[in-house]
Amino acid sequence: MNRILFVGDISWDMSFMTPHVPEPDEKVHVKNYIEGLGGVACNTAMAAAKAGADVTFFGVCGTDILSRAATEALEASGAKTSLASRAGSICRVVTMIEAHGEKRLLLYPGVSLYPAEEDLELIDWTEVGHVHTAIYGLAGWDLITQARQRGASWSLDLEPSTFSNGLAVLDYAINGAMTLFVNERAAAALGNDPVNTLLGMGARSVVRTCGAAGAIWTDGQNTFSAACPDGSTILDTTGAGDCLAGWFLAGITRHGDPELALQDAVLAATLSCSAFGAQAGCPTQQDLEEKKGTFQS
Repeated sequence: MNRILFVGDISWDMSFMTPHVPEPDEKVHVKNYIEGLGGVACNTAMAAAKAGADVTFFGVCGTDILSRAATEALEASGAKTSLASRAGSICRVVTMIEAHGEKRLLLYPGVSLYPAEEDLELIDWTEVGHVHTAIYGLAGWDLITQARQRGASWSLDLEPSTFSNGLAVLDYAINGAMTLFVNERAAAALGNDPVNTLLGMGARSVVRTCGAAGAIWTDGQNTFSAACPDGSTILDTTGAGDCLAGWFLAGITRHGDPELALQDAVLAATLSCSAFGAQAGCPTQQDLEEKKGTFQS
């Protein structure tokens, strides 16, 4: 793989640290609040860029004030981006984070949840060796078809909402995928044997994220796991899975060893939980190297 192309959602996130989830008609005062870039594909792209990968993020922005703020934030990040434009509002996410770090989210899709088929014509495929996406629209079929035609590998983030109408709607993308990333909620939605279900549909490997227990990689023949380090601070789990996926893909790009890539990815995801917000805590390569050895796995 050379360049990794990330295609998909971009949102403007508003996160609140709450002492508890409000009861009906209850107003809860919060002390911590942050807003900024979010979205599964955008978060993962930013994580891979911090991990040292050659990254391009492709998405859609609207015409409202927060779309302009998101565009400026992407430009300030230094990551390569290419954005289509559509009249309307950017996707908005409101996140309530409890004291133990777990979250509850509300999402308004706006115009930026996923590109349309015609938007894909704007993608520059030069030097793209891999494509990563979380498919929220019909353009996913065209994207995977173009990746196949260009000889690029691809991976998917299987968020539960991406297959709310059944897994069969993503069969074309699962079959032949280099890696599928599956969190605990997605695994539960897939039934009693989610990993073998996905491998049986033609996925080449699966990374199952297990929250505080770390993550497991398997290709059906080989399996290994990586544990979260002891003694880590968990402030906000928002975006941790996206950080893990970005770091894993960056590692595969760099050295091709999935076991080493998973170990670094789990550590990076754990470190990301020590800061407030979806992207604020995601570490750089230097951050990760400085932290290695300070934890006992």
